[in-house]
Amino acid sequence: MSIDTSETAHQHPGALLRKGLRALKLPTDKVESLLDYLALLEKWNRAYNITAIRQPGQMVVLHVLDSLAALPHIEGRTVVDVGTGGGMPGMIFAIMWPDWRVTLLDSRQKKTRFLRRAVQELGLQNVEVVCQRVEKFQPEELFDVVISRAFANTGLFLCLAGHLCATDGRMVAMKGPRDESESIPADCPFELEKVTPLKVPFLDAYRQLLFFRPRSAKQDAYEPK
Repeated sequence: MSIDTSETAHQHPGALLRKGLRALKLPTDKVESLLDYLALLEKWNRAYNITAIRQPGQMVVLHVLDSLAALPHIEGRTVVDVGTGGGMPGMIFAIMWPDWRVTLLDSRQKKTRFLRRAVQELGLQNVEVVCQRVEKFQPEELFDVVISRAFANTGLFLCLAGHLCATDGRMVAMKGPRDESESIPADCPFELEKVTPLKVPFLDAYRQLLFFRPRSAKQDAYEPK
């Protein structure tokens, strides 16, 4: 994995982010909010080691744009981000689309403390932060989208988080090159629906989304609205 340093090394993070959003054909009206979020992440990172990535340009590419590359392919209005860590991709989704309801789920208290402070300081009304192990989380309503960026291998993700998915919802794993060793248990109640390759601006690395549907779901095509 490599970042195009000719673009990232000399550009202000705001300019880099705007350029990346335009490349993804996404609106640029939330740039300031996204930069405010990164500023909070950078501040908390000094004391709590939320992420190993510390250089602002790298944070724009590896956190924000990497998350945003998935956004045009996601359908649904209720999303849970499993093992969200510092809030990727769920916090990014919530900032971009205020009409979505996003739950950020993580079992590590230092990270959920940061997320709650970020939600408060950014004035986000559409985010719930939950500090709990995924297998113990029992929400009142199931989710349209259950997504994970770096939580676990795909089979474990489906087994541990599958109970959060609505009957017509989707499980979505954000991955690099597919590892065939990530076997899916034969009795898994989900089946692979499609694989969508992603192009992250300024990043020379393969990214993809793996979409899984409940085996009981109708065989309707899943397309973003």
